[in-house]
Amino acid sequence: MTRKPDPKKPDEVETTGHVWDGIQEFNNPLPRWWLWTFYATIVWGILYTIAYPAWPLINGATTGLLGYSTRAEVQADIDAVDAANAEIEARLAAADLNTIGDDPALQLYATNAGGAVFRTWCAQCHGSGAAGNKGYPNLLDDDWLWGGTIEDISYTISHGIRNENDLDARWSEMPKFGEILTEDEIGAVVEYVRSISGQDADAGQAEIGAAVYLDNCAACHGDNGTGDAFQGAPNLTDAIWLYGGDTEALTETVTQARFGVMPSWADRLSQAEVAAVSAYVHQLGGGE
Repeated sequence: MTRKPDPKKPDEVETTGHVWDGIQEFNNPLPRWWLWTFYATIVWGILYTIAYPAWPLINGATTGLLGYSTRAEVQADIDAVDAANAEIEARLAAADLNTIGDDPALQLYATNAGGAVFRTWCAQCHGSGAAGNKGYPNLLDDDWLWGGTIEDISYTISHGIRNENDLDARWSEMPKFGEILTEDEIGAVVEYVRSISGQDADAGQAEIGAAVYLDNCAACHGDNGTGDAFQGAPNLTDAIWLYGGDTEALTETVTQARFGVMPSWADRLSQAEVAAVSAYVHQLGGGE
């Protein structure tokens, strides 16, 4: 319950009129030092917005009378680093990829710079450790669809795979055999692929699938299933599977096909950066 405040006594501080449970709130003035400090911060804020970038506009922000920019500071630092590395960058851009390892200083720079490029542009798909994921190749093993020499790696990075932006992109396309083969034929060829890759398989179905394979798959994957790097056709006899090697995954692959796309990087990375990331990926251990 609230009650009407008691009448003000002489020399008593006025109240705000707020009462709660008999307790009144005095209207004491703020300390002058606090008020002047508060006013000073207002003045400081106004001066700051005039001197430094502050107010957002449609196409940017006010530049301020001092013209200061943290972005300009960062760019200056980047320019300084670029200038310091200009000589070795030029050497890397002009170097024969196969001879980078003959120059310890160049190799060290290439692998460190390439690691930075990889973590910036490649790790999103291939993983920070380059071990890949389903649908994204593991760059640490020795199973390379388009070849794992440093020149092959550089070409793949530069032009990409099955993209429509680069006329020199690597290209191959697996047919959707669900539109060509019956379900029984697909089931049989899946059993055959499982058998040649060392997995448990129905022997009778695998024998039937062998004939289906030779008629429809051998042209790309080879008569013995070891693949063809020139066509980007994977080896079907090992335990390395880009989309999975179990019955369900293989059935989906044969039925629907796969069509992974990698962008071309030649228009986004410099020649030195392409060489650096090529050297970095190659030295991870999986390159040929």
